[in-house]
Amino acid sequence: MDRAAGVSVRLKLTLSYAGFLMLAGVLLLAAVWVFLLRYVPDRAFIVPGSTGTTPGVFPVRSSLLHIFAPRAAAVLVFLLVLGLVGGWMLAGRMLAPLTRITGAARLASTGSLSHRIRLPGREDEFRELADAFDTMLERLEAHVAEQQRFAANASHELRTPLAVSKAILDVARTDPDHDTREVIDRLHTVNTRAIALTEALLLLSRAEQRTFTRERVDLSLLAEEATETLLPLAERSGVTIEVGGDTALARGSQALLLQLTTNLVHNAIVHNLPGRGAVWVHTGIRPSTVVLTVENTGEKLTPQLASTLTEPFQRGTERTHTDHAGVGLGLAIVRTITQAHDGTLTLTPRDAGGLRIMVELPAAAPPADR
Repeated sequence: MDRAAGVSVRLKLTLSYAGFLMLAGVLLLAAVWVFLLRYVPDRAFIVPGSTGTTPGVFPVRSSLLHIFAPRAAAVLVFLLVLGLVGGWMLAGRMLAPLTRITGAARLASTGSLSHRIRLPGREDEFRELADAFDTMLERLEAHVAEQQRFAANASHELRTPLAVSKAILDVARTDPDHDTREVIDRLHTVNTRAIALTEALLLLSRAEQRTFTRERVDLSLLAEEATETLLPLAERSGVTIEVGGDTALARGSQALLLQLTTNLVHNAIVHNLPGRGAVWVHTGIRPSTVVLTVENTGEKLTPQLASTLTEPFQRGTERTHTDHAGVGLGLAIVRTITQAHDGTLTLTPRDAGGLRIMVELPAAAPPADR
């Protein structure tokens, strides 16, 4: 924003220091003058022989004024110079941390997010501001890096089905005798995957923007709905599902929380032991939160691998895959929806193999009629 040039804060503080010092000096000299007037008579009689002057009555106050006024003026001039010089130095010293913070802000405005202020010294207002600014830069740098990584991965994932479609069409064009139905089926599969990826990206963007209406949502009902929807997939994969728990009222978007639950159950079914796997879905209540837990059997996972599974397009290369492995955004969407609802997401490898995922959300107030 373009602004008109103004007086610097340092100059304002200097003038304030000097003005306050001058005001204190004037008040002090005024108090001295009042004290002198109170105890010094207006006129005094000089006794003959007591001084070298001619005996008589002399105006004491007027003489004192002629002596006091020049010296008081000299004191005020000294206080003015001292206030301006000392105030300028003190203001510069006090504003030095602000100069460092301003420099860091300018660097950040040019795109350099790796710089940190790290203001030394004990805790005060400037150091609190510097620490808050450093924390903001750290989070912003991490967010920008994550967005750049996500954009690169999304571009790669979206380019893959387009490249596959082009290859299929090129083969069909060079081979007129190629089975048309096979080409159509393969194009349908590729386009279905591209559509699923695009919808997942849109859902992820919507959750990040938090553009949704919050309402009371029962996680236990969402767990039952998601399980019923994915039951055919579980049966084809030979995976059994158990659902249980208490009524868990959260506050948020029913559509997004249903997507979260569906993604968790789908992830638990797909990344499981084919033909002999199991999934457990449970909802619970805590003092101020509600919990949705989804566990599944599967291959053993390391804590390091489990901590990366919520990254976009991270499918876990050590896990068992099927033809329904998805687009690599399932748990990323779960994490984003959880954060948009001010909740926490915890992934813990099971000792016997598989994964335990717990979503903890703020509890909604019970209905008024209860």
